[in-house]
Amino acid sequence: MTMGVFSHVTVGASDLDRAGRFYDALLIPLGLARRQVQPDGGPPSLCWHDPAGGFPRFYVYLPFDGQPCGSGNGNMVAFLAPSEDAVKIAHARAMKQGGTDEGAPGPRPHYGPGYFGAYLRDPDGNKLHIVFRPEAQAG
Repeated sequence: MTMGVFSHVTVGASDLDRAGRFYDALLIPLGLARRQVQPDGGPPSLCWHDPAGGFPRFYVYLPFDGQPCGSGNGNMVAFLAPSEDAVKIAHARAMKQGGTDEGAPGPRPHYGPGYFGAYLRDPDGNKLHIVFRPEAQAG
């Protein structure tokens, strides 16, 4: 049995509706589906996952403690894309939903053969990376 290393990744948001529009634009082109959850009686949150189920999952929460959310310098979440076109589409759609460009889609050969990625920040300042890696498609 193969087990993934990550259960989930969570980022904070100050406006769940805005975050939902942004992450739908970013993650649906990558093949993920969204659902709303309210874990452990806490504040509502959103979850994106493989439509077939399982893990890992990506969550966006209103901070549980009621304090303002904040992004961490040096922190970044990277999403695997199924193609270079998916990187371009996800980046463009996310930018239309309030993203801030941190590196337009393009080849990044210094990271490895065929590596194609884009960088951006969500409306709350969380840094994100969308990447197509040919070796990830091989299995």
